[in-house]
Amino acid sequence: MSAQHDGPQTTVVMGGEVAPAPDDAALVERYLEHVRVEKRLALRTVELYALDLIKLGEQAAQAGVALREVQNTHIRRWVAQMHAGGRSARGIALILSGWRGFYTWLGRQGWVLANPVTDVRTPKAGKPLPKALSVDESVQLVRFQCEDNAPWLELRDVAMVALLYGGGLRVGELVGLDAVASAQARGWVDMDAGEAHVLGKGGKRRTVPIGAGALDALRAWLAVREGDSQRFAAALFVGRNGTRLTAQSIWQRLKRRSSQAGLSTPVHPHMLRHSFASHILQSSGDLRAVQELLGHANISTTQVYTRLDFQHLAKVYDAAHPRAKIKSSTKQ
Repeated sequence: MSAQHDGPQTTVVMGGEVAPAPDDAALVERYLEHVRVEKRLALRTVELYALDLIKLGEQAAQAGVALREVQNTHIRRWVAQMHAGGRSARGIALILSGWRGFYTWLGRQGWVLANPVTDVRTPKAGKPLPKALSVDESVQLVRFQCEDNAPWLELRDVAMVALLYGGGLRVGELVGLDAVASAQARGWVDMDAGEAHVLGKGGKRRTVPIGAGALDALRAWLAVREGDSQRFAAALFVGRNGTRLTAQSIWQRLKRRSSQAGLSTPVHPHMLRHSFASHILQSSGDLRAVQELLGHANISTTQVYTRLDFQHLAKVYDAAHPRAKIKSSTKQ
């Protein structure tokens, strides 16, 4: 059956009444007029709806059915084709939303018996990989010295970056650290043992080993901080007025510092945590150990770093393996 029709077509019985159905082009035009005039949608939104309905018409024409004759099986097949063609889950969801609204309106006019888009689910979006720095970028950021900062401010910022990357701490865990261990402290650093005791998600405490480089940076900061301890709060990391730094302040400082260090992308605290986990996994291959260091309750949360690790291995292969450099044109 062709999707092109002239004049009034087959009628649909709704509630005992017969409703004459216009052809496809007229249906689309009436619907767009409805959303433009009655629903008062923005012009750009109406234009996007029109594009979605053009695609719907093309699919229906290829299947040999009129828009009123589209079934749930058609919609599911077209969604599968869009997904296989590389369209994003978000893009498919937006198209389905447009189609669903169109068929809901057709139903209210008495021109379809059922909405064929009902119960059609959007394909699940692939979980994006966490953003992580390369080892070289991480070292570049940790070693960076900003000459524009006041000496005490630079020592503080160096120590913060070293702890975030060297211990894989969450920014909330870093903010909660006190300079001295106490019953009231949410967290602290045991300099002698080389460990940070932090309060993580869900009120769970964990102990994280701190490397020599981070400990050296902390010692330098503590020497300055303790010299003016009378005006400082209990917090390990404080601002100009002596009060505990906020997570927002650390985000801003790190973004600015990564730009000053010449990194191509703005760095946020969680990116350093991702980098810490990825680099530990690349070196050790021990997923359980990374889970413990990060304080993840479930190993499935940590497994995302295996994808980052594979990505790293793929880059190494492309750069180093002789077979990876063979041009496709040389293949027989």
